[in-house]
Amino acid sequence: MSDAHPEHQAHEGPIKTPKQLIITIVASFVIPVVVIIMLTNFVAFDTKSGAGSDGMSAQAVALRIAPVGKIEVKDVNDPSAMKTGEQVYQAQCAACHATGALNAPKLGDATGWGPRVKSGFEALLTAALKGKGSMPAQGGGEHSDLEIARAVVYLANQGGASFKEPAAPAAGASAPAAAASK
Repeated sequence: MSDAHPEHQAHEGPIKTPKQLIITIVASFVIPVVVIIMLTNFVAFDTKSGAGSDGMSAQAVALRIAPVGKIEVKDVNDPSAMKTGEQVYQAQCAACHATGALNAPKLGDATGWGPRVKSGFEALLTAALKGKGSMPAQGGGEHSDLEIARAVVYLANQGGASFKEPAAPAAGASAPAAAASK
């Protein structure tokens, strides 16, 4: 009977020593991790073209590092740099005085401007520079006080007043005034 069944041989695998077993186990974890990292780098760090990819262009970088604010120095004594009352009105005052927003008297409305004109130019100028009621202060903004005064004269004269437009200070007159204030 023993001849009918050949003896079974023990199954042997490719791993014969404990050192080979340890190497196989470590490699089975390390190799897939390395492959995943390499694939991630290939996908994530590839140069992309298309919409939104100009973030590192010279123009985009220059725009990001540009100064936030700019300083503009105006010469208040330069008559060519000064704006007329109508120009200041168009740029600053027309937002409310053209439409009558916030109960502002409209340009050319004699009934709306009548009581204000009676208070005088200085009162109108003070109200324009410091603000009054719903009107915000205009002084210290984009326009000089002289330009605001010209706009006040323009608005009031369109409403029936006959104010004289203030003249720009002479170049020599501003130096003593500045010296006296020190």
